[in-house]
Amino acid sequence: QVHLVETGGGLVQAGGSLRLSCAASGDTFTTYTMGWFRQGPGKERDFVANIDWNGARTYYADSVKGRFTISRDVAKNTVYLQMGNLKPEDTAVYYCAAGRFMDAQVMASGNLRNFGSWGQGTQVTVSS
Repeated sequence: QVHLVETGGGLVQAGGSLRLSCAASGDTFTTYTMGWFRQGPGKERDFVANIDWNGARTYYADSVKGRFTISRDVAKNTVYLQMGNLKPEDTAVYYCAAGRFMDAQVMASGNLRNFGSWGQGTQVTVSS
């Protein structure tokens, strides 16, 4: 399994930007589809975005399309989530996740059950 560590969370005003990073170690990074999920207070963990092993495919939740961008740097074993035009409803703990053997249909589903490795999460708070 791969070990994941998220960084970059914090407090930001509405309309601002943040970039989250997720550093992976312990296994071959390029064999994994990487994803970002988030869990707001009292809510379930929801899909945000994912990216395939070489960055050719990306998928986004409707709520973040046009505002968030997922990317990965293979040389650094790191996946990023660039978040822009942040809204108070984006407030949540953001989790990085890794999974294998996902085709386009599975990726598009955003189902968290397809991801077997998870980071500890990083808090993002957007003030109004």
